Amino acid sequence: MSPESPPAASRARRLLVVDDESHQLEMLAGILSRAGYEVETASDGEQAIALLERARFDLLLTDQRMPQIDGLELLERARALEEGLPVVLMTAYGSVSNAVAAMKRGASDYLTKPFDKDELLLVLRKVLHQRLLEREVASLRGAFRQRERFGGLLGASAPMQELFGTLERVAHSDVAVLIRGESGTGKELAARALHAAGPRSGGPFVALNCAAVPEHLLESEFFGFERGAFTGAVKPHTGRFEQADGGTLFLDEIGAMRIELQAKLLRVLEEGQVQRLGAHSSRRVDVRILAASCEDLEEAIRERRFREDLYYRINVVSVELPPLRERPEDVPLLVEHFLARAAQRLNRPLPVCSARLLDRLSAYGWPGNVRELENCIERMMILSGSARLEEDHLPKAVRRPSESAASAASRFALPAEGVRLGDVEKALIVQAMRRARGALGPAAALLGISYKTLQYRLRKHALERADFETE
Repeated sequence: MSPESPPAASRARRLLVVDDESHQLEMLAGILSRAGYEVETASDGEQAIALLERARFDLLLTDQRMPQIDGLELLERARALEEGLPVVLMTAYGSVSNAVAAMKRGASDYLTKPFDKDELLLVLRKVLHQRLLEREVASLRGAFRQRERFGGLLGASAPMQELFGTLERVAHSDVAVLIRGESGTGKELAARALHAAGPRSGGPFVALNCAAVPEHLLESEFFGFERGAFTGAVKPHTGRFEQADGGTLFLDEIGAMRIELQAKLLRVLEEGQVQRLGAHSSRRVDVRILAASCEDLEEAIRERRFREDLYYRINVVSVELPPLRERPEDVPLLVEHFLARAAQRLNRPLPVCSARLLDRLSAYGWPGNVRELENCIERMMILSGSARLEEDHLPKAVRRPSESAASAASRFALPAEGVRLGDVEKALIVQAMRRARGALGPAAALLGISYKTLQYRLRKHALERADFETE
């Protein structure tokens, strides 16, 4: 790669160049601008500090010898304003010892005058790349720390950071929470995280999948039964509410519950008492309810399949788990995690993934979300028997684009001069919001994304809902 061009990750990086010699400053600005950087200049340290106080830069390139505020003082003051800001010092040939001292005080690198254009660009590329790596490492460390805090949920993307913030705020209360999300997004992990971080963490966490229990047994699973309550009840059985007393009851796929049982569940939630089948008296229980559904409960209410009063009782706070296709930047992180877990479980050496494999995994839509990705990783490890996983090891469904994706791709064609992906995304959101007259639910449905994701992308593109309500 030519030193004229910064790497893709460095394109449009903002540089602040400081030098008290105007011709040197003009020359540096020209070289760096032609190389693809966005350049601001300052002729002295005071002007540089003023710029640093009101704007963010990716790198500071400064001369060492300047009147009033020299390069070393500017280095310290710049790092005080923005910790970790890369600083490259330009020093005269006879002042190398000072440059070495600057490195000890936090400078990223130095250039000895006179230097040529290629040397300048190579040093800046190296420093910016190092900074990028540092940020990626910090992001990964933060993501793994959050995994420990949030019960195994993993992600460094903006939607996941927003989710973690919501979970942290909600965990310390005792309110009912409705956890929404597609199958495989980790709804039970989110529920366990809320329990573990909340005031009931010392109590039991009891989970019940309402769709996995036959309808005629669900009531006895909820409330328990006494001996002789029905044929086959040879001994008393403690229901899930009693099991969860003092802790948390997680009701997964709550939308699968029949309407008659919903009324009984609502009564228990309102009164805090449960009566076993066949019993003549009630028992008081103290549980926090966390519910989850991949079904549209609002639609179920309109179709009279779900009680509206129960919906409001379990939906004091709503939490939306983003599908994996809306956070593809988390895929490499999840792959690393699942590889390590599978290697330990299968007692095999940890394999490495090729770049093409990671690209394919990140581009796939993952209809089964995180659960499907984990199964895919384990399947590849078992069947490949290789120390390096390649694209050829993928299941055919993942290797080959889906028909829906292919048909969607055929409907859109890039113009000859190319187009920015962010501009396309913004244009589609604007169209959907106009058609829905500012209503987020219908607009999200038009775009095929969740309500929460649409809120995040509106903020990302600085779009206001109110601007569309009167169109």
